[in-house]
Amino acid sequence: MIVPMKKVCIMVQKKSRDEAILKLADVGVVHLEKSNAPVDINSNAQKLKIRVEEAMGLIQDYKTPKPKKPRFDPNDKRPISERRMPPAGMHRGRRASDVFGTDEEAPYSIDAVMAPRRPYLPDMMNGFGEERKQLRDQNSVLSREISRIEGWGDFDPSIINEISERLPVFLYELTHSVFENLDKDVEYIKVKSDKTFVRIIVFENKLQGLNPFAVPEKSLSALLREMEINNHALKQIEDKIKSFADRRPALHSEMAKVEQYLEYETALSGMHIEDGESDSTSLSWLTGYIPSDDFDKVKRTACANNWALSVDDPNPADENVPTKIKNNGFVSLLKPVTDFLNLVPGYHEVDISPFFLIFFCIFFGMIYGDAVYGIVLTLMGLFGIIAIASKKKPVPLAMPMLVLLGLFNVAWGVLTCAWLGMSVDAVPQILRDISFSYFSTAKTPPAFVSQNIQIFCFSLGLIHLTCAHLLNFFRFKSLRKLGEIGSIAMLVGMYNVVLTLIVSNKATREIPLLPVALYLIAGGFVLSFFFSAYEKSIGQAIKASLSNIISVILGIVNVFSDIMSYIRLWAVGLAGAAIAETVNILAGPMLGSFLIFFGIVLLVFGHGLNMVINVLAVLVHGVRLNTLEFSGHVSLTWAGKKYMPFGNKK
Repeated sequence: MIVPMKKVCIMVQKKSRDEAILKLADVGVVHLEKSNAPVDINSNAQKLKIRVEEAMGLIQDYKTPKPKKPRFDPNDKRPISERRMPPAGMHRGRRASDVFGTDEEAPYSIDAVMAPRRPYLPDMMNGFGEERKQLRDQNSVLSREISRIEGWGDFDPSIINEISERLPVFLYELTHSVFENLDKDVEYIKVKSDKTFVRIIVFENKLQGLNPFAVPEKSLSALLREMEINNHALKQIEDKIKSFADRRPALHSEMAKVEQYLEYETALSGMHIEDGESDSTSLSWLTGYIPSDDFDKVKRTACANNWALSVDDPNPADENVPTKIKNNGFVSLLKPVTDFLNLVPGYHEVDISPFFLIFFCIFFGMIYGDAVYGIVLTLMGLFGIIAIASKKKPVPLAMPMLVLLGLFNVAWGVLTCAWLGMSVDAVPQILRDISFSYFSTAKTPPAFVSQNIQIFCFSLGLIHLTCAHLLNFFRFKSLRKLGEIGSIAMLVGMYNVVLTLIVSNKATREIPLLPVALYLIAGGFVLSFFFSAYEKSIGQAIKASLSNIISVILGIVNVFSDIMSYIRLWAVGLAGAAIAETVNILAGPMLGSFLIFFGIVLLVFGHGLNMVINVLAVLVHGVRLNTLEFSGHVSLTWAGKKYMPFGNKK
């Protein structure tokens, strides 16, 4: 359910606002209302965040090395001083107790006290990054200069400069066409020639209309030596930066502190200020939202610190109210899915988590559609739970959610007799016997099974969407309830139309569904037209429907398309089964020959790839039916803001 919220305003003296922000963070339940104050990009927190981000960027391409084995046995319960290695001299350790005394008598050694302060990790890393950048820039300049003069070969520029003091000397790099058209009176020395240029030395007079070649400051060999030195230094810097890859957790921890510091600065800058005649009369205040159950915490803190505090229910038109979802342990299993997709209902909307979870599990089982896949997922979830619990760590909700999805998958695979894409004849008889004849090709011809599953998909869609309107029916306290009844009638009528048009089942031919469907659609449309927009009176509701008549009429078409949309469960499940069957056909001949190893590899790879594809199918189709079709009928836009209280984070 969506937890009721209260809007609070906290007012303090301007001189006490820093202290108030810190104490409010200790309470940790107030979701601060965003102010229009611009973000100061030159604030200490922003600058610090940039430095940490730059440091993290330096090692983003390097993998974190495996952690080293601990020096001490973690199960050793002796004091640290007793577990330390024997001292190897007066200054071996950082603590005086490494050599003599106890921690209580001499907690730190003189070396530890007198040692210079350790540099800030991001600054130290960024220093290496800046040094690497300088070396790369130098290499870029050297590379351009080497490329420019290498055609002249290796010579000492100082010799050219000495000659130029007595006799003007000019170097030219000419194209072959320009060289051939030189004046015959020009005296020159031809140095080198290649496919592109002819290099010559001219004495005394410059060539008209041509710029001489700039004499380098260093010889080619000197530049190459300098680049070699730079490359060696660059490699050392790269190795040093790479060695910081194991400090990634420390940087993440530092980033968490910086973000909290930034949140503190943002909260401080967002406080409104009313200047008075003095500091004692100048006031500062902020507004935010808190869960109703946590109001007493803020009230006690305000009383203890002499804050002015006002509280009220949020305005129905307020779009800034955050949403906090609180459900029982079972429904909370859906949280990994909604967090991953960032799905948050609006505060004034409805929480559909129970319906989302149940139908998502059903959709998951139908899309995966194979009992063996379900067994694999269930075992993965159980293994994860056991492995994490054995380390006495909290088990993430994703693990039990995976077990639940796997069980639904196993159930659907058992009902349809789908076992790793094997043909029905290859499935053991006991597994064929426990399948459901309505869905199982082991007991019913495939054509009828296909029709039956299609009917089931449409029926599931009808139930799913009807639940949406029943949810609204119990929410509304006015005649809008009649509009929801009309919507349900249209759903049932359109369901019959779909069965008549799409499904060629014997039952649909014997029962005249279409006349009944038309009556339901017409009656439901009338009820929906008169009462769906009801707020104050029927006249107001009719006026609202007439003002939006095109959407109201198109709503009938939307009902048809929404029910039809559930056929995707059959189609996607059929595609997955076809892929599994194809993998078996390709690997089958190999399993009975000397290529059995390659056959096993193909089976594992093919079915593993099919499971990955099915994950994407679930995200695209299974989630869509809840977040689009169902949510549309329950008037849920998922435009909410997640409740994020301002507080100290561990």
